[in-house]
Amino acid sequence: MTTRPPSDALRGSLDLLVLKTLSLQPMHGWGISQRVQQISDGVLEVNQGSLYPALQRLEKAGLVTSAWSTTDHNRRARYYSLTAAGRRALGTELESWRRFAAGLEAVLRTT
Repeated sequence: MTTRPPSDALRGSLDLLVLKTLSLQPMHGWGISQRVQQISDGVLEVNQGSLYPALQRLEKAGLVTSAWSTTDHNRRARYYSLTAAGRRALGTELESWRRFAAGLEAVLRTT
């Protein structure tokens, strides 16, 4: 049996990871992917091809907002930040994820 790459497990939780990362501070897309990778000790890698559609979807839903600004390296980048609706959605998504993880763990513990 082959081991599935972590990116397969990441697909269903990308929006949650983006919302949680943006709850820390506004960031540009590359910063979001780097932060997720850093916090997960390299276990999770956010593919840019998945991240930007997720950011657009979250912005369209009113959960994040964006504005152009200048990075620490003097480059222009679109910075994303969480809206009030995004903070509420993060709370709901976290609760849902924790219920799911507890249920999954309960099933996996059975012998």
